[in-house]
Amino acid sequence: MSTALDDIAVTVERGQREVFCGLTGIVWLHRKMQDAFFLVVGSRTCAHLLQSAAGVMIFSEPRFATAIMQEKDLAGLSDANEELDRIVHRLLERRPDIATLFLVGSCPSEVIKLDLGRAAQRLSTAHQGRVRVLNYSGSGIETTFTEGEDACLEAMIKAAPYTDEKQLMIVGALPDIVEDQFDRLFDSTGIRAAALKVNYFPPRRAAHIPAIGPNTQFLLAQPFLNASRRALIEKSATHIPAMFPFGINGTRAWLYAAADALGVERSSVDHAIAAPIARAQKALEHYRPMLEGKRLWFMPDSQLELPLARFMHQECGMEILEVGVPYLDRKTMSEELKMVPETARVVEGQDVDKQLDRLRIEAPDLTVCGLGIANPLEGEGLSTKWSIELVFTPVHGFDQAGDLAELFARPLSRKQKLSV
Repeated sequence: MSTALDDIAVTVERGQREVFCGLTGIVWLHRKMQDAFFLVVGSRTCAHLLQSAAGVMIFSEPRFATAIMQEKDLAGLSDANEELDRIVHRLLERRPDIATLFLVGSCPSEVIKLDLGRAAQRLSTAHQGRVRVLNYSGSGIETTFTEGEDACLEAMIKAAPYTDEKQLMIVGALPDIVEDQFDRLFDSTGIRAAALKVNYFPPRRAAHIPAIGPNTQFLLAQPFLNASRRALIEKSATHIPAMFPFGINGTRAWLYAAADALGVERSSVDHAIAAPIARAQKALEHYRPMLEGKRLWFMPDSQLELPLARFMHQECGMEILEVGVPYLDRKTMSEELKMVPETARVVEGQDVDKQLDRLRIEAPDLTVCGLGIANPLEGEGLSTKWSIELVFTPVHGFDQAGDLAELFARPLSRKQKLSV
């Protein structure tokens, strides 16, 4: 049911939080941008986190690493900038394929006030013509894990060249297969012809940052890109408010928003998406009996919570008890907030003990949460879904609607089989 935006009641909580840090975003960003390298300036804990999250094989050559800060760095006994310059020089000698190097801040580097912005400028000058050096913060002190991508894209947007050419920009890292599917939809709907050019941000090669200017219109593909949205507007680009392309309703509304902004008739969109919608409906029919009527709870973690709650309620028939979101930018989420079910409680921020108390009282059939909470809840007999899996897996668009529903159905199916 649609609700007026001003009528949405949002409870704000401030207390202990339980989230992954922004360094985790490197796991999908380094796969997306094939010529980029992510150098984390942090501790051994940062290195262990990335290796664990990425599941890197021993024989692989990953495009991320950690410049490990030792006790002497933290104590100020060595010149951290000299050490960083030496490591970057050695890295670039070994890896001539690197076209863009990201210096990624962490909790340790921020605690000692290491200025990675100035370091990036210095290293860009030193290696001019060889590599572009950018920086952003992936520190978990103030951020949740998807904000690592937001900070990375914001840094790229600020470094983007100017253009006054007309274009539509799709903002948010998407798997290549999803980009290819969207490309076909932009062609068949007439959106590409009306836009003249469609660019994806981030591009598949970080060296090819699309130019941005006053004739750039952009759609967000990911709901956690608040800083990126603001940075694009500062570059005079125009945001097209839209629901996010999860499930049938979200993807259709997302395409409608682009069509309306570009003067494309909705009838052209409807004709082009009829077959993909039919495939998605057939896929969803398989999982709806398992999901319909089940009660769903979202702990705040990925910032995908609101659009996913909308999808699971509207298209899978689940009852939404609580939607926890780490942060709420009403301009980014304007269209999704209108779709919040009337029975759902929306909570911004987190006081994890209070939230867990409410959860245990209501005992939902499924809880979407971080790994740190999932295992204890499973031990209490509650079914959980790791929120990070919803970021790592292709879930956007019509053709992934069934896969998205399956991610929610799988833990319920497992519990059913174990209880027999």
